[in-house]
Amino acid sequence: MPEFFYADRLFNGLERSDPAPGMLLVAAPGMISPEFARTVVLIIDHSAGSTLGVILNRRSEVAVHNVLPEWVDMVAQPQALYLGGPVGSQSAVGVAVTRNGVVIEDHAVLTRLANRLAQVDLRCSPDELGELVDALRLFAGYAEWAPGQLHDEIARGDWFVAPALPSDVIAPAAADLWGDVLRRQAMPLPLFATFPENLEDN
Repeated sequence: MPEFFYADRLFNGLERSDPAPGMLLVAAPGMISPEFARTVVLIIDHSAGSTLGVILNRRSEVAVHNVLPEWVDMVAQPQALYLGGPVGSQSAVGVAVTRNGVVIEDHAVLTRLANRLAQVDLRCSPDELGELVDALRLFAGYAEWAPGQLHDEIARGDWFVAPALPSDVIAPAAADLWGDVLRRQAMPLPLFATFPENLEDN
C-alpha cells in the first residue's frame, strides 16, 4: 500500500485548526502507522521545541489498582491503565476532569488544558485533589513529535485537529471514541466515522 494512501484524500482539503494544549489529534482514516491507527490524541504540551500528547483510546489490560493503587478511587471506569503512547512507557501521565466551578489556574497541582480538563501533577497526594476533580485517567507513556514534525504530518493530511470535550478523556470502555469525535465535526467528517479498521471488512 503506498504511503500516500490516506494523505491527500480527506484531511488535506479541510479547514485546519492549530494544535494546542487541550486540542485533539484525530488520526486520518486508513492511517498506515499501527501505533496511531484510529487514535485520538489529547495534546498536553505544544511548543516550538516539541509536542506531547496521550492517546485516549488505547486501554491496557493492567488494572490501576495493581500499579498505582493510591489513585484507584479517583480513576474513571474502566479503572485500567491506558497506553498513552510509545515514548516513556514507564512514566505515568494523569489527566483529570475538574469539578464545576474549579478555577484550574488557582491550583499548583493542575495544569489547564481546556475547559474542565487539566494535567495532574502525580507527585501530589490524592487527598489534594479530592475537592477539585470529578474523575481521572492515568496513561502509561506518551506520544511525542520533534520540532516541525507534527506540522508536517497535519499538512500531509495525517491528522485532523479538533477541540476536546471532558467526556473524551473519560469515555466508557464500549465507546468508539474515534468515531464519536468524527461524528460531531462538520461535514464531511461524520461520513468517515464508520470507516472500517480493516479495509478487507468493507
